[in-house]
Amino acid sequence: MSQNRVVLNSKTASAAETQPAVKLDPEVIVAQIRLLRSQMEEVIPLTPAQRRLLRAQAQKQSDAMLAGTINVLGALDNVALALGMQPEEVRQLQADWSRWKEVAGELRALLNGVEGANLVRRQRLVLISAQAYSIGAQLARNPANAVLVPHIQEVKRLKSFSKRRKAAESPQSPTPNPAPAPADGTTITTKP
Repeated sequence: MSQNRVVLNSKTASAAETQPAVKLDPEVIVAQIRLLRSQMEEVIPLTPAQRRLLRAQAQKQSDAMLAGTINVLGALDNVALALGMQPEEVRQLQADWSRWKEVAGELRALLNGVEGANLVRRQRLVLISAQAYSIGAQLARNPANAVLVPHIQEVKRLKSFSKRRKAAESPQSPTPNPAPAPADGTTITTKP
């Protein structure tokens, strides 16, 4: 494991805090995230099933229990020999886990913020498009605004297409028709 760490001194930290924030374009952010990911040692993509399994296993032991078992490792050299790991290595792994847990939390908060901002953008687009269509449809009634007619017709076509597609995606489950009763009044019973 690499021991290279960047440490900010108080001058660097205070200078960074006083400078105005530079707004980055999404493409620049994507490039920076890819660069950051390439500089990280352990990025292990997991399938959802693997993630569930590892979470379930990890939740079986509390942090206090982990610390106690690490103390067992350090109490007798035979335990460390059997595992092939020194207590310092295990404590470093625990410290790394704690530090990366904080990174994951910050990334999760960043992702939630980005997704929230994008949902707000999408909602604004939906509202603006509904207003534009409504205003355009009203204006298209006037022959002087005939240029709007093909655009309004195209939006109507797209709306009807999306309605048809939604209806086809969620078909109603067919309800079984009851068998007709015999004409002579007898009852038919079926055995499972």
